Amino acid sequence: MTTAPSPTPAVSPAHEPRGVREVERHPNVENVAWRWMRYSALLLIPLAWGHVLLQDVLVGVHQIDLDYVAMRWASLGWRVYDTLLLAFAFAHGMNGLRQVLDEYLRTPTARRLMSWGLFVVWLVISLIGAAAIIGGVRAAA
Repeated sequence: MTTAPSPTPAVSPAHEPRGVREVERHPNVENVAWRWMRYSALLLIPLAWGHVLLQDVLVGVHQIDLDYVAMRWASLGWRVYDTLLLAFAFAHGMNGLRQVLDEYLRTPTARRLMSWGLFVVWLVISLIGAAAIIGGVRAAA
């Protein structure tokens, strides 16, 4: 008389599953850029829609003039809001441009130079924009 085979086959000790192997992760430009796109989008979406709602729907684009901007930027909160909107939107766009240009560049040196060049351009323009926003405007006389 034969016995029925067991539903789970025997596993030899050489083939037993091992514990989970920890892998060291070293952040690189691509990993950081990928995360930045996701995190900045989470912050950018409410900032951009809030801006559209306020400027286009509640106030109306035809009502916006230098006096309105001066009144709005009299509050530090609006200056911070607009600076964050500028920095996140511009960084998001520059990172997208970096990804597109990355497909056309073949050498690692060219990619590294392009990444650093775009970062410097982003930083300089963002600082100029932040200085303009933080500096404010003078109300028209």
